[in-house]
Amino acid sequence: MQQKYCHSLLAGVVLALAAASAWSADPVGTKAQQQTQTQQQVRDQDMYGYQLMTPQERDAHRAKMRSAKTVEEQERIRAEHHTQMQIRAKERGVTIPDEPPAGHGPGMGMGGGMGPGGGMGGGGRK
Repeated sequence: MQQKYCHSLLAGVVLALAAASAWSADPVGTKAQQQTQTQQQVRDQDMYGYQLMTPQERDAHRAKMRSAKTVEEQERIRAEHHTQMQIRAKERGVTIPDEPPAGHGPGMGMGGGMGPGGGMGGGGRK
């Protein structure tokens, strides 16, 4: 009888550990998914008129900008897009800024730099 109780207890512990393991693995996936979604939202906000565009339109605009061969072609695409978004905003009765957001360009993010007290040199405690 006691042996049967031990086997049941052991089976319960194993089952609980398996469930806990599966549950703890899920938040990691969820966290990565949320981070990807946040990065996408930040990237979208750098696009002029993003709030007036569908996700497919945003992707198409990004692809068009990437496929431009010259800086001049990118500027032309950007200017056309700017005009289209102003027209769309007016049609919908929405106000958007006259100028696109001052983006950092591709690959540039929140650069921390050294900041006060940074670096390897003296100037610290003596």
